[in-house]
Amino acid sequence: MKYIYRLLGLIVILLATVVVLNIAASERVEVVELHTIDEVGEAQTTRLWVVDDEGFAYLRTGADGSGWFTRLQSNGEFEVTRNGETRRYEAVLRHDKSARINQLMQDKYTWGDDFIGLMVGSREDSIPIELHPID
Repeated sequence: MKYIYRLLGLIVILLATVVVLNIAASERVEVVELHTIDEVGEAQTTRLWVVDDEGFAYLRTGADGSGWFTRLQSNGEFEVTRNGETRRYEAVLRHDKSARINQLMQDKYTWGDDFIGLMVGSREDSIPIELHPID
């Protein structure tokens, strides 16, 4: 019986370690807040990584999408809070920049990008989202 308790304890420790590493990987470098509206009209805030390239900020989603990406596409316009400043944007999908944005994310977020990549799968077919400010 003591071996079962040890095994369960080990599993709990491993799961806790993964959760702590996930939080550390996600939050240790710049994170922006994406503000979208869901299908019932409620505001949703999602914390995401961001990189800059050639005068634009970029978010990234996996090839299979996500809830925040679906909301972003269905709403057209959305807001992003970065460095305490909230601005309105529209999204332009830039599949042609996937390799470039993946490399910039890797350079900026280092081992965190690798760790999250292990959790969610390959970044190979990710979709870069170019943020165009709406004035």
